Amino acid sequence: MSQPSSPNALTTLGATAMPPPTHPERRVDLDWLRIAAFGLLIFYHVGMFYVTWGFHVKSSRAGPEIEPLMLLLNPWRLTLLFLISGVATRFMLDKMRPGRFLGARSSRLLIPLAFGILVIVPPQSYFQIVEALGYSGSVADFYRHYITASGDWRPGGEYLVTPTYNHLWFVLYLFIYSLLVIPVGPLLKRLPAGLTAPLISGPFLILTPLLFLFVIRATLFPLFGETHALIDDWYNHLLSFTAFLFGYAVARHEPFFEACQRARIPALILAIIAWAVLVSVRYGGLGGAALTGPDFTLVSVGLRELQAWCAIVACIGFARRYLRRDGPVRRYLTDAIFPFYIIHQTTIVIAGHYLDPIQLPLWIEAPVLIAITIGSCWIGYEIVRRVGVLRPLFGLKMEPKRIIAPAAA
Repeated sequence: MSQPSSPNALTTLGATAMPPPTHPERRVDLDWLRIAAFGLLIFYHVGMFYVTWGFHVKSSRAGPEIEPLMLLLNPWRLTLLFLISGVATRFMLDKMRPGRFLGARSSRLLIPLAFGILVIVPPQSYFQIVEALGYSGSVADFYRHYITASGDWRPGGEYLVTPTYNHLWFVLYLFIYSLLVIPVGPLLKRLPAGLTAPLISGPFLILTPLLFLFVIRATLFPLFGETHALIDDWYNHLLSFTAFLFGYAVARHEPFFEACQRARIPALILAIIAWAVLVSVRYGGLGGAALTGPDFTLVSVGLRELQAWCAIVACIGFARRYLRRDGPVRRYLTDAIFPFYIIHQTTIVIAGHYLDPIQLPLWIEAPVLIAITIGSCWIGYEIVRRVGVLRPLFGLKMEPKRIIAPAAA
């Protein structure tokens, strides 16, 4: 992603500021932030195996114990990723004509999506019906029904639609949003700074997005939920596409990133306080019992969205302050995160299914599941990046690059 230059950046940061990035054409701080966000996704989805929330397979010892920790990430991780994707899209469109951009987005996103639907995702659905329905058919028989949409499987009472994309919904949504931004992008570029800056300056850096997040969560989420089904996912679309457009609009507005840097510590404190209060009233209540009712619902929404936006501001601010150095580690991981993302959830589902009957102590089983997931992603990436024909299937350019060892920067 491109890094906008700011002649006042070093002055703003002061004498102890980090030196400018070695590649000023890249937004290195957001590259690191995207790497971290996708890395946390592995731990989050391993956690999904152990909590009471819906997932494709579940541990026989699943419970609510780690759900408060999961809520540290749940409200903001995907919104942050869509915001960063909007920034990246802005810099791509600044360098490319729409036709070339569309070709680049199609090859980078649609090829892995199709490959994922046909190859990567089917094991998730297979083990889901094995666990939920006791399915005893062969893998070949399952795949025949999966690919022809002829299986009548209803885990949890809901019809399992196949073929499906499961965790790759993010890829599909990102492609759709990339198409939609082509006609509206020039309009966003023309918005005068004098009109938009007051909306995200001073206290409005927190208040304006918080109000938007609160309103759509309080009104649309109860009606539509989050389905990831594309055609009826209206709350998620408004949230994610708005974050995408916001990233596109502020990509070259350096005062926004400077403001996030200045607000990073107060925003982090607010996010932690909001999370702690939300967890207290949701899981124990201030008087020892979980609170319920419409009043609590609005309080819960407000706390959740306060945590979400403050966490995003803090992440952007800390990244701008401390993650502006480039090097081979960043370049290696930037290439690796998409293959890691494609592979990780299928590994969690398969490994979790076979680990659970062994009944290892949870303090052993969970780290083993994490290690298996990271190991499979890393080995998969190391193979994929060396084989030209495999590279586009995992979102990498066709031509093999010079192999970059993950040495220290």
